[in-house]
Amino acid sequence: MKNGLLNILRGKFLVSGDAPKHWLFILFISFLATVMIGSSHSADKKVHQIAALNEEVKELRSEFVDVRSDVQKLKLESTVLEIVAEKGLYPPAVPPKQIKVKSNQEEE
Repeated sequence: MKNGLLNILRGKFLVSGDAPKHWLFILFISFLATVMIGSSHSADKKVHQIAALNEEVKELRSEFVDVRSDVQKLKLESTVLEIVAEKGLYPPAVPPKQIKVKSNQEEE
């Protein structure tokens, strides 16, 4: 056991008679490690992108709520009256008259 461990530490398994089999296995393990590291980096990058996009969504949602409340205030009749009063327009003192049109079909 001790001798086998020393042979591994010294690298004798890489130059022995069945070395090509060991080299192929080492290359295969190296390839798998490289793929695993690349996959890990790709996953981390996507996690950071998702976090950034979630933050942007929160900011846009907040901005949407602010703009919506501003628009609701602008739609109020009192706000519209103030804005048009600045331009010299005022509501009429006499309410408008409703005109009713009879069609030919109603008469028949």
